[in-house]
Amino acid sequence: MRKLVVQQWVTVDNIAAEEDGGLSFVAGEPFDDTVTDNPFQNNLMGFIDSVDTMILGANTYNQTKGYWPYAEDQGMYGKKLNSLTKYVASSTLQEAPWGDFPAATVTPDPVATIGELKQQAGKDLWLWGSLSLMRSLVDAGVVDEVRMLVCPAARGKGTRLFEDRRNLKLVEATPFQNGVVLTRYEV
Repeated sequence: MRKLVVQQWVTVDNIAAEEDGGLSFVAGEPFDDTVTDNPFQNNLMGFIDSVDTMILGANTYNQTKGYWPYAEDQGMYGKKLNSLTKYVASSTLQEAPWGDFPAATVTPDPVATIGELKQQAGKDLWLWGSLSLMRSLVDAGVVDEVRMLVCPAARGKGTRLFEDRRNLKLVEATPFQNGVVLTRYEV
């Protein structure tokens, strides 16, 4: 059975979005098409190779649709991201174009859609950003894993990844030379 994996960039003080909604704390460098011995980029490429479907909330979709379909500076990572099947959770959008790539499917019931997708053959599902959607999917019990890319920064204020108490089971913790630590948790 396919899993729904959440991946979020966070600060060491659990901020997933700054007060203005920004992510200036995100650490990483653009991808290119050269072969790399960069363990951090290799890990992200391995992750994107493990999924075939991306789930986004309407806000994340609206924030990213103008960049990612045209992100040539992201090399193979961007090409793979853009080639994923996409679903946008929204009760107001009628369509969700993605540049020259196939449009995303709009779903007003992401819990039901994810339940159906999990039963189908394929790679895992990736919830990208979308904090409000993430929280509702965690509460609905459909999230299987949370991947946190913990950046070497603190913000003090902003939107926290989790707003309430959560007990998670650590699966992996991997530090990288750029200061980011990948932590993977079962929900």
